[in-house]
Amino acid sequence: MGNGLSEQTPILSGLSPFQSLHIAILGLDCAGKTTVLYRLQFNEFVNTVPTKGFNAEKIKVSLGNSKTVTFHFWDVGGQEKLRPLWKSYTRCTDGIVFVVDSVDTERMEEAKTELHKITKISENQGVPVLIVANKQDLRNSLTLSEVEKLLALNEFGSSTPWHLQATCAIIGDGLREGIEKLYEMIIKRRKMLRQQKKKR
Repeated sequence: MGNGLSEQTPILSGLSPFQSLHIAILGLDCAGKTTVLYRLQFNEFVNTVPTKGFNAEKIKVSLGNSKTVTFHFWDVGGQEKLRPLWKSYTRCTDGIVFVVDSVDTERMEEAKTELHKITKISENQGVPVLIVANKQDLRNSLTLSEVEKLLALNEFGSSTPWHLQATCAIIGDGLREGIEKLYEMIIKRRKMLRQQKKKR
């Protein structure tokens, strides 16, 4: 899945060991954003309530090659009245995690609208996006190709690197792989921006 960013980049190239990556976790309410956050932090299921504002956590995540990367996650409430605030959390972000409920077919169009809106903001041009297709453990969940189609991911221009990851946040399936992909996309983008600066 995604748009061909799978070649292995040397993990941690171009990232100082003291720097943490700023990641915004977005998505409609009840998609499982906070469950994703706390599964990454505690590696266990934490019963959550709908987020009224935001949750911020600095989390060290072990990635392949036994490297540990520090992520500063901002999990922002997904209720309609909170969505205009999303853009203040994505300002200067390194990556976006967009969580969708794979069972909630009725709101997939709404999720698509919000996802495309946030990636089109000028400051977010080129920011890598990890789309988390959550609740894949449920029997009536959409397949990845159905999610990809309903979210019109093929409409992202070449400037928006993305990866679609099947997950079950409650048990953690697929989350680490998704974060690893996001990390690779971030490093690849940083290299590209550095090269562009050199050319100037």
